[in-house]
Amino acid sequence: MERKTRNTGIVVLAAAAAGAVAAWVIRDQMQRHSRDLFSPSFLRRLAALGHMAKAEASVDHINLMKDFVAWESREALRRRAQAIVQRMEQDAKDPALSAG
Repeated sequence: MERKTRNTGIVVLAAAAAGAVAAWVIRDQMQRHSRDLFSPSFLRRLAALGHMAKAEASVDHINLMKDFVAWESREALRRRAQAIVQRMEQDAKDPALSAG
């Protein structure tokens, strides 16, 4: 019984550690993509927009995207960002629609 309890404890600790590492990696990726929105490189901005298109609607994301729309000089990227802002605002108004 003691061996089973110890093994279970080790598995729980390993799962918690893996979860913490995964959360850190995800947070790092989100910060990196947020920074890339304002990159001088067109392709980095395009990739960051693709990432933001899949991001969950939040006040921070909506404000970031609005800042990007005001900053972006290329019409194509600005239109794509405006569409993302509209989708996020709609999701924020009615989160039940975005869950389906």
